[in-house]
Amino acid sequence: MRRHDLIILGAGTGNALVDERFAHLDVALVSDGPFGGTCLNAGCIPSKMLAATADTADTVRDAARFDVDAQLRGVDWPAVRSRVFDRLDRAAREGEEGRREDEHITVYRGTARFTGPRRLTVRTEDGAEEITADRVVIAAGGRPVVPDVLQKARLPFETSDTIMRIDEVPDRLVVLGGGYIAAELAHVFHSLGSRITVVEKADRLLGRQQDEQVSQAFTDAVRGRWDLRLGRELTAVRGAPGALLLTLDDGAQLEADTLLVAVGRRPNGDLLDLDAAGVETDDSGRITVDERMRTTAEGVWALGDISTPVPLKHVANREAEIVAHNLLHPDEQRSMRYDAVPSAVFTHPQIAQVGLTEQEARDQGLDYAVAVHDYADVAYGWALEETRGFCKVLADRRTGRLLGGHLLGPQAATLVQPLVIALTTGMTARELAEVPLWIHPALTEVVENALRDLDTRR
Repeated sequence: MRRHDLIILGAGTGNALVDERFAHLDVALVSDGPFGGTCLNAGCIPSKMLAATADTADTVRDAARFDVDAQLRGVDWPAVRSRVFDRLDRAAREGEEGRREDEHITVYRGTARFTGPRRLTVRTEDGAEEITADRVVIAAGGRPVVPDVLQKARLPFETSDTIMRIDEVPDRLVVLGGGYIAAELAHVFHSLGSRITVVEKADRLLGRQQDEQVSQAFTDAVRGRWDLRLGRELTAVRGAPGALLLTLDDGAQLEADTLLVAVGRRPNGDLLDLDAAGVETDDSGRITVDERMRTTAEGVWALGDISTPVPLKHVANREAEIVAHNLLHPDEQRSMRYDAVPSAVFTHPQIAQVGLTEQEARDQGLDYAVAVHDYADVAYGWALEETRGFCKVLADRRTGRLLGGHLLGPQAATLVQPLVIALTTGMTARELAEVPLWIHPALTEVVENALRDLDTRR
């Protein structure tokens, strides 16, 4: 059995944890997937590169709104796919090669399972190897959820792990699910030419992830572009590859060339024999960690999608910073906070949020003020001919402190950042609106004006 100082399971954010500060340690890095993890290879980076392509296509289609005579003659999908994945696959290869060149790092290519406290078996193409270490970091990510009806059907389907590498843009794409992954990929393929049908068991898209007003506005915005089957579930799949027949719980049948399953993701802890290591999980399968990212097992930490309550890459990056510091400075431990986590959905219209939704503030019985300001009521909104977008903010009516911010419309993922800073630092809505200068006529004025519209006591 080979002994290391530190074992890291996962080559995504876990790989990013190790820098020159760890050069004095013998580190093992275990992964059965490409370096860079989900984000680089099948998640946030390729999906946003494709979303930018989709946005460009939409801009050409909509050029007449700006009195520009333009025509979209087509999108070269093989070229788009090559542009995206040639770059990302190269980055993944170079990431692995760089780690193999590090004298203090040993790369194990294979699947790992715990066989005892801080002891694992790694199965590779060459066999199995036993390894152990004084400390272990579990950053083994997650995977798409696949409903039982599809596992039984034994017909091909795509997930977010595979859909972005398909050979052709499907003519008829059915998307199962109504969350942010479904919304982003539906936007991409609709803009590239697919006819989109979305099957979602809730009554609104993004209903469990966004403020109710944003969720409803987004659902209304895409209703004219996508065939929405809301409040519906998939009950059966028949047909053949490329000619699927899907049956819904209301008896409706849908024909599809391709089915994208995007109903959620699950942590990979169930693949690691965590019980043998003394690592506990919660009811959802996430590894249980404390504020310092420590698991229930001595000398074992966890981070990222396998443990976090907020499975976003920027959250995992911060968790990695916390774990790295705590590994190197056991007497000066830092804690992770999740009270001001921003998120964005790169669809059309774009969406971003931070803090509480109005339904959460209401359910908590808070005395809050709310204000909504439309893009159409600021000068750059006029320039964009934007009629749907808005910024919504919530603040504590007594203290004036910001509780939450939500945007739907162009540049939402950028515009939310001042609200993130305010929530993080404890600024009041009035301070954020009145202390800094806001550029006129930039689109940031929609945030400023929403803050000024709040009716608080301070």
